[in-house]
Amino acid sequence: MKFVDEATIEVIAGKGGNGASSFRREKFIPKGGPDGGDGGRGGSVIAVADRNINTLVDYRFARKHVARNGENGRGSDQYGAGADDVTLRMPVGTVIYDADTNEQLFDLDKHGETVVLAKGGDGGLGNLHFKSSVNRAPRQFTYGKEGEQRRLRLELKVLADVGLLGMPNAGKSTLISKISNARPKVADYPFTTLHPNLGVVRTSPSKSFVVADIPGLIEGAAEGAGLGHLFLRHLSRTRVLLHLVDLSTMNPDEDRIDVAVNEMQAIENELRKYDAELYAKPRWLVLNKFDMIQDAEQARDDFIARSQWQGPVYCISALTGEGTQQLIYDLQEMLDRTKAAEQREQDIADGTAEFDDPRFDPNRNG
Repeated sequence: MKFVDEATIEVIAGKGGNGASSFRREKFIPKGGPDGGDGGRGGSVIAVADRNINTLVDYRFARKHVARNGENGRGSDQYGAGADDVTLRMPVGTVIYDADTNEQLFDLDKHGETVVLAKGGDGGLGNLHFKSSVNRAPRQFTYGKEGEQRRLRLELKVLADVGLLGMPNAGKSTLISKISNARPKVADYPFTTLHPNLGVVRTSPSKSFVVADIPGLIEGAAEGAGLGHLFLRHLSRTRVLLHLVDLSTMNPDEDRIDVAVNEMQAIENELRKYDAELYAKPRWLVLNKFDMIQDAEQARDDFIARSQWQGPVYCISALTGEGTQQLIYDLQEMLDRTKAAEQREQDIADGTAEFDDPRFDPNRNG
């Protein structure tokens, strides 16, 4: 299935049915009074987040989604039937914008989350509602209201805990295929990855995390060079970025350390230009293809010194799997701590946190 992460659609809710103006007409009941029923509600257009869907391809071709109108009211106190809603199932992580104003309307970040994209119009009132002591035979009724109509832009941001960064052929696809259940295309030429790949990394029977691999970045990506800029948004929800660097350049006329440092700094600049928040995310350095370097330890030390890297550093071989186990266990530990801290902050904000020491309870008086 083709990966599609953007689409523009039009949603049109149904019009409410009109109320009826009618009077009861039966034998021996000459003045039966008003009996016009209300119109039915128009159908709404609803979006539901579904974790079993991973692309917006369905909305690339089906661009218009229209709900039915409600039925008109009838005599004999008969109310019109309400129209069924139209339900659109979308991938978890879909962000919905107003296509005309670019305002963000909804963010479907949880499975089963439901939002109303276009509300159906209310049905009109029948004349039975206008009966009073001074108006025994009302002929008034109201028309049903029009349903909402919107042009929407859908943008998918995949939900992943860890994002992979790196130049083309840095070994990102090889790494994700080695540590997870993802099976992306792997080849010895640049840009073999043409769309994001997600993989689940299981570190124990009860613990796992999700890794996202996007096409390799090149200098100028923030301005549109290469493919990576199209998918940088998919890293916005991650908690940590793994920056893969290949130290195994085969050109004897180049200093492989200088080449690798320049490539790393080029990607840092692209992140900074694309999104300051993305650039500020925690980033771990992963030096890949160490099985192809004779003086591996010296190469690592030279790279750290010349790049002035201050964060965590891991030396691995994505091809053989050397060094990857320690990397994924450390990632799992860091993610567990991060999620626990986030849950703690949410509990404090909701007022449901439990404090072992009353001195740290923000709701405590005195």
